Amino acid sequence: MAALFFLSGGLFGTWAGRIPAFVDRFDLGEASLGILLLCVAIGAVICFPFAGNLSDRKGAARVSIALAALALIALVLLPTVPGIVTLGLALMLFGAAQGGLDVAMNSWAAEVERGMRRPVMSSFHAMFSLGGGLGAGTGFVAADTGIGPAGHFLATAILIGLPCLWLARIPWNSVRSSGGPVFAVPRGPLALVGFVALCSALGEGVIADWSAVYLYSIKGFSEAKATLGFAAFSISMVAARLMADRLVAIYGAAKSARTGSLVAATSMAVVLFSGNLPLMLLGFAGIGLGYAVLFPLAYSRAANDPQVPPGQAIAAVATLGYGGLLAGPPAIGAIAAATSLEHAFALVGLLTLLVSALARSLKPAVSAVPAAGKS
Repeated sequence: MAALFFLSGGLFGTWAGRIPAFVDRFDLGEASLGILLLCVAIGAVICFPFAGNLSDRKGAARVSIALAALALIALVLLPTVPGIVTLGLALMLFGAAQGGLDVAMNSWAAEVERGMRRPVMSSFHAMFSLGGGLGAGTGFVAADTGIGPAGHFLATAILIGLPCLWLARIPWNSVRSSGGPVFAVPRGPLALVGFVALCSALGEGVIADWSAVYLYSIKGFSEAKATLGFAAFSISMVAARLMADRLVAIYGAAKSARTGSLVAATSMAVVLFSGNLPLMLLGFAGIGLGYAVLFPLAYSRAANDPQVPPGQAIAAVATLGYGGLLAGPPAIGAIAAATSLEHAFALVGLLTLLVSALARSLKPAVSAVPAAGKS
């Protein structure tokens, strides 16, 4: 199970680490690259509801493995396309497989969590982050040694993808249901859970896309030092997710989410009002620490909704969450252009603070879904 989270992160990190190679090959400008990256997000959002419905009807474990295999194939295809249009289509397929896998494997993780009767979702998400870091690292090694994306992606599929698929093929009886409608808008408490996921994803996306720009353009640090903000954020998030399940088991979902959002909001204030680099890096690490628990808790709560099947509920929450990742960074850019980047970061901090008021929405509901388990 954890192998699929590691694989999903690894595939995304592998692609992200070689984006410059595709920029050079197709002579992409910023606008063209932005459209191609949008294709990944569009493919994911389109696939979310279908993956959720299939997970409910066919079993999350079975669908997860199938989509992981499709994501491997899509990754290997990316360097083989002849032009920008076909690259966009290939990226849409890659995004659909990755987005569908995200929904299915989180549904499966929720089944594992119910079977173990203790929080484990954050640990699975930590494996995703670790996989992403390793994937990006292999990109650095491949580029530094002159290995092109075709050889690199094929090696990733064989050396990482196939072993992870083999490890994931454990005997497991997934819970199955009629699945309900393919498309569903979250309502009631689930809408609040989706809003928490949106705010969390918005914050993560903004830090990923704008932290280096903020440190370089606003605070005046060198280009090399400007990369340290996201590094501090990422390392802190991985470490926090490895420990978060134990804290959630002790203090509960609501208190953990409230504490996390307050830590993230306070850390954002440190980033905004400090001019000292070590202190600002501590602030970025604090943001990662605070955000680490929010998205896993939102998925866990959605999967245990008493009214909506797990796959459908996770798909609805994922759509809002990825909507934050998709629309958030461009929106922050527009706000920054109209006011300033500091004001845009402050708005993210206020939204994070608002999550603390909604923390009770992440408290586990009494699920009508029976626990799954090994066969």
